[in-house]
Amino acid sequence: MRILIAEDDHVLADGLMRSLRAAGAAVDHVSTGSEAEAALLTSQEFDLLILDLGLPRLHGLDVLKNLRARGSNLPVLILTAADSVEERVKGLDYGADDYMAKPFSLQELEARVRALVRRGMGAASTVIRHGPLSYDQTGRVATIDGKMVDLSARELGLLEVLLQRSGRLVSKDQLVERLCEWGEEVSNNAIEVYIHRLRKKIEKGPIRIATVRGLGYCLEKIQG
Repeated sequence: MRILIAEDDHVLADGLMRSLRAAGAAVDHVSTGSEAEAALLTSQEFDLLILDLGLPRLHGLDVLKNLRARGSNLPVLILTAADSVEERVKGLDYGADDYMAKPFSLQELEARVRALVRRGMGAASTVIRHGPLSYDQTGRVATIDGKMVDLSARELGLLEVLLQRSGRLVSKDQLVERLCEWGEEVSNNAIEVYIHRLRKKIEKGPIRIATVRGLGYCLEKIQG
């Protein structure tokens, strides 16, 4: 998953990034409301926005209002001071999906992040199934016929994106967008290598990753 954090407290932001990256997310960070606005206008590939309301230059509520005015359904988790009940209410009324009051537990935040991303993808369960293949998004474990498949962090990320879009074409550029943070250089050739490695480990029985030459990849739907 790809997450944007808009938080001007750099110590808190660093802790959030470390925690979410350890959970397998690609995380980008901005520290002002204007930077958040620019990031949201230039990228459509985030799965979640973690938004502090007390941002400089442009208030978090204005970032949220502008986002919803553009028709975006991007899940938003707002962060507020514990005593700012009025701001929390406004945030929810303006279209936030959830909120957490500072200070908070990182473990709880991770759980809320996973729930919001699942909801944004239209999924109720933490486990995605594709024939004999199962992927637990919480534990980041893939199994085939109940046996664990040894996948690298990058291969797990690729598998998650393909499973979430089973039966649909995913371009190399989209894969890079979903898996890589700002400043992280991953070429299309590298994506081809990762796909090749993933195929060798999961293409058993009816599981197939189809290549559409010049366009991208598709995890084929399993019939019956």
